[in-house]
Amino acid sequence: MAVLTDPISDFLTRFKNCARAGNEQFLAPYSRIKADIAKILQEEGYIWGYEVVTPEGGHPQLKVKARYVDGRPVLTDLKRISKPGRRVYAGANDMPRVLNGLGIAIVSTSKGVMTGATAKRSSLGGEIIGHVW
Repeated sequence: MAVLTDPISDFLTRFKNCARAGNEQFLAPYSRIKADIAKILQEEGYIWGYEVVTPEGGHPQLKVKARYVDGRPVLTDLKRISKPGRRVYAGANDMPRVLNGLGIAIVSTSKGVMTGATAKRSSLGGEIIGHVW
């Protein structure tokens, strides 16, 4: 198995590949930040739900069910913004608008992971994890 240098990017790529391939669900290694991202995606309507499953004698995994409307995925695309080689931060007044408000920015703040709009309302800045639309 390959060594991952960016597990969040791996999670987002698995989600994008699942949606483009038309798969109902996908599995990813569990971590708290990935579960927080999945929670945001569920609240914003990009996925149906997620759960933590632990195979017998194995490591916990995140099982995510992608959402489709009329056979088409709700997720159009996503982009990882802050990467291990180049971290991208934004203040509360500089939060990006994704596709003029049609998408969401996922931001890691001191109060946890949240959308860019929620961070702006709370006057919080942080690391921009990615854009989803």
